[in-house]
Amino acid sequence: MKLSTKTRATTLSVALASTLALTACAASNETANTGSGSDTASGTQLSGTLVGAGASSQQAAMQGWTAAYSSVQPEVTVNYDPVGSGGGREQFIEGATDFAGTDAYLDEEELAGAQERCAGGEIFQLPNYIAPIAVVYNLEGVEELNLPPEVVAGIFAQQITNWNDPAIAEANPDVTLPDLPITPVNRSDESGTTENFAEYLSAVAPDVWTYEVSGDWPVSGGEAAQGTSGVVSAVGAGNGAIGYADPSQAGDLGVANIGVGGDFVAPSPDAASAVVENSERVEGGGEYNYAIDIRRDTTESGNYPIVQVSYHVGCVQYDDQETADLVADFMSFVVSEEGQQAAAEAAGSAPISDGLREQAQSAIDAISAG
Repeated sequence: MKLSTKTRATTLSVALASTLALTACAASNETANTGSGSDTASGTQLSGTLVGAGASSQQAAMQGWTAAYSSVQPEVTVNYDPVGSGGGREQFIEGATDFAGTDAYLDEEELAGAQERCAGGEIFQLPNYIAPIAVVYNLEGVEELNLPPEVVAGIFAQQITNWNDPAIAEANPDVTLPDLPITPVNRSDESGTTENFAEYLSAVAPDVWTYEVSGDWPVSGGEAAQGTSGVVSAVGAGNGAIGYADPSQAGDLGVANIGVGGDFVAPSPDAASAVVENSERVEGGGEYNYAIDIRRDTTESGNYPIVQVSYHVGCVQYDDQETADLVADFMSFVVSEEGQQAAAEAAGSAPISDGLREQAQSAIDAISAG
């Protein structure tokens, strides 16, 4: 399910929050492509600046990618502003960036705008980052917590308001739950993480979560915070708080096990990868649109359905050759085994499968200038 989001950022931040100089050198006699674009494989050293913006959930992974890429292209600078998914999509469509990072694939209106922006009228959407969304909590004395799907929805819909509620107690018979109000914390900014989380709630508990799915949080009250780091900080600041965030940034917070079928599953890379493998590609959007509809309501053992598949969006054809070469080379590194391992080490993400890598490389190989 993919519904349109409304709020959009409109300008590129003056100071890019995550700017890294990336460097790399390929030997002149190198003949095999180990994951970078054809220029690197042929021994050509690239130079220039590549500009991206978007999902803050990709920030840790982007740092891993750029640090590892520094051993491949020493004269390339990649700027990535983790302004949020909505802002990243908007800036790309407006032509302010060379690529976007987003936790939600383009809706029909955005797709039309992106196709108009790109020289050849065709875009790519590559699911290059797969990560679970953790339900994080701060509850003194409770080190492990099981939450059934309907309970998660009830808490964030503010229908379950106390930690010793019978529905929570039933799923945690060996845990002493305090008589303490629950403080749900949500993102204040438009967020792909919010949209993915809301899609899950709508799929598994439609009678409880009756709101329209979007990147804007629909429930008034509770507490709101900017970005992933803001949510983590807000949850950590108050005993009894609960939120949703990238587990790589959860720090010392508790991470709940989520009910799937008859089991409770922790948000691990393997469990996130498993549910993606059991999901289907979205129809339409062009030859190189590899967006995925996640099976949020899966009951299969070992699958963790609160997962975000974060995309890189770009043009199949750019206006100039330098940008085309830089985008192709960097994206090719990102999807390589080396690049995916770098992201996993930096962000706890799940490396994409060989099948997804082959799909992505087919799009990357088609990038050109015209």
